[in-house]
Amino acid sequence: MSGKPQDIVISQPSTVDGSELWRVARDSRTLDLNSSYAYLLWCRDFAATSAVARVEGRVVGFVIGFVRPTDPETVVVWQIAVDGDQRGRGIAGRLLDNLVSRLADQGVRHLETTIAPGNTASIGLFQALTRRWGTSLRQAKLFDAAHFPDDHESEDLYRIGPFERAGARVPA
Repeated sequence: MSGKPQDIVISQPSTVDGSELWRVARDSRTLDLNSSYAYLLWCRDFAATSAVARVEGRVVGFVIGFVRPTDPETVVVWQIAVDGDQRGRGIAGRLLDNLVSRLADQGVRHLETTIAPGNTASIGLFQALTRRWGTSLRQAKLFDAAHFPDDHESEDLYRIGPFERAGARVPA
């Protein structure tokens, strides 16, 4: 990177971004990698509840989520990742803020995600989201490691909200 800060552009993904989401997830070496086909479908069917970050036209990060069918006021963040060379620039936080801003105007009041207890970076990311939006966070055990058929850590549920409509309040 040059000395000049590069602009970060956040937008909804399209199917042409699917392979790049797969690449970012693969290169993260921390996410459970879905098939490339799954990321393509996600960009087609869940673009409204997802976002991508681009620097100079290249996808450098993403957040993918869905609205819970049994609770239309809750978006579930499935995955969030940022390229290694772009970390530390606040991209993950901006992706989440973009998602919450868009969805709060559509009636979404809460965000849920699951995080393994040892994933301190993700825990910090969602705690920071809670502070920026001036709302609350509840944590509870969701799945023990024994629930998984493979070698997988337990997953805790994080529920954040309620969020105000973005038009009324946008975080600093």
